[in-house]
Amino acid sequence: MKTDVKLLAQICEAPGAPGYEQKIRSLVLKHIKGLADKVEQDNIGNVYAIKKGKDSSKRVMIAAHMDEIGFIVKHIDDNGFLRFHTLGGFDPKTLTAQRVIVHGKKDLIGVMGSKPIHIMSAEERNKTVQISDFFIDLGMPKKEVEKYVAIGDTITRDRQLIEMGECVNCKSIDNRVSVYILIETLKLLKNCPYDVYAVFSVQEEVGIRGANVAAHNINPTFGFGLDTTIAYDLPDAKAEEQITKLGHGAAIKIMDASTICDYRMIQYQKEIAAKYKIKWQPEVLPMGGTDTAGIQRMGKTGAIAGAISIPTRHLHQVIEMAHKADIEASVLLLKHCIENLDKYDWSLK
Repeated sequence: MKTDVKLLAQICEAPGAPGYEQKIRSLVLKHIKGLADKVEQDNIGNVYAIKKGKDSSKRVMIAAHMDEIGFIVKHIDDNGFLRFHTLGGFDPKTLTAQRVIVHGKKDLIGVMGSKPIHIMSAEERNKTVQISDFFIDLGMPKKEVEKYVAIGDTITRDRQLIEMGECVNCKSIDNRVSVYILIETLKLLKNCPYDVYAVFSVQEEVGIRGANVAAHNINPTFGFGLDTTIAYDLPDAKAEEQITKLGHGAAIKIMDASTICDYRMIQYQKEIAAKYKIKWQPEVLPMGGTDTAGIQRMGKTGAIAGAISIPTRHLHQVIEMAHKADIEASVLLLKHCIENLDKYDWSLK
């Protein structure tokens, strides 16, 4: 299989800050039509694509969050400049002079502004930049801005998807690449041993909120988180800092700051990768968490949970990058893991 770059671009470029996932949710609903036996939504905004299996006594939950890191307008000053609050974590140094989209009554392009270096003091030049140092310039006076923008409107990054060598580069690879992977997996799934709940979750970037609700509703027996992870395979990176590398395969999560994956699931994923000759690499992430935590712990009896992670460079910056071979490996690993769940000994040993 080859990466459908056109579809991936649509998914990555759609806006959807945490709590405001309407446009990306509409796109997901369009592309999963006909791929599941039933499609449902809950009150918080999660989308459930449900495929019935041979045995309905056990449930498999897979979660890929739809939201992206963004901002929310908190103040419009007398000159029409916007101050904002973050929705999710940003690396502030990457925001300087970047274009953003303010989603008001109509979408407006803005620029992240800050104090020009020419008039900074020596102390200011050496200071680490903070989110509070930035404002958004819409090029309009306050009266004009207020025709379209209100307190509480969201802001997302303005970046289109491009191909760079064997990689794709765009805003919101985290976690739209996983949304894409889950849709592609639904297309390939055939003989599912158990009922599959493919969840396109909300508000992960602000605390795994959607996955917590979904896992409580589903009470999964087995679970897979789908999310990006750090690929720090860059100049001057020490080997122990790299976490993963682009082009070295799908990452099988061992742990992150919010989850210690089930040892049975880790071993199962490794065996499936070996059986189907899927390239993989281990992931131990010292900081950060994913929907896997909610899947594992928020059901009534807990889930045998693990995760497939997509190595990604430049995470939580203006642009992010993933390798097409890793994306394709992740689709195949997830598909075969779901279809073979009934052939493994899951007893506690």
